[in-house]
Amino acid sequence: MTNLQRLFLEIKGIDLDQNELIVYLEENGLKAHDEYISSSATAKRNIYRTALSILESIANNPTLMKTYKVDNDITISDFHENLLNRIDQLERKIRQMKTDEQEQTGNVFMLFNS
Repeated sequence: MTNLQRLFLEIKGIDLDQNELIVYLEENGLKAHDEYISSSATAKRNIYRTALSILESIANNPTLMKTYKVDNDITISDFHENLLNRIDQLERKIRQMKTDEQEQTGNVFMLFNS
């Protein structure tokens, strides 16, 4: 599986041009057609960061902030609010994820040095 295919799994339902997705991946340190390494914490974190970038771009679209009414009885008004909630969730998840370097060193640090 390539990084681009892995990103497609993360952003199901979002239709963007493949060239746009490649730019998002490159901005987050990934090459689209390189093999996705599932055991790499850094690769997984960068995929999530790419998905976050895509969601932030979608949230910047003012036409999506409107209230839509379908069939006179269904209102779609919470899209933007739910999108922002998902962005917050992803940001929190990314902050808590470790990178490959952090997994090797552990969580111990010296507070005092005599």
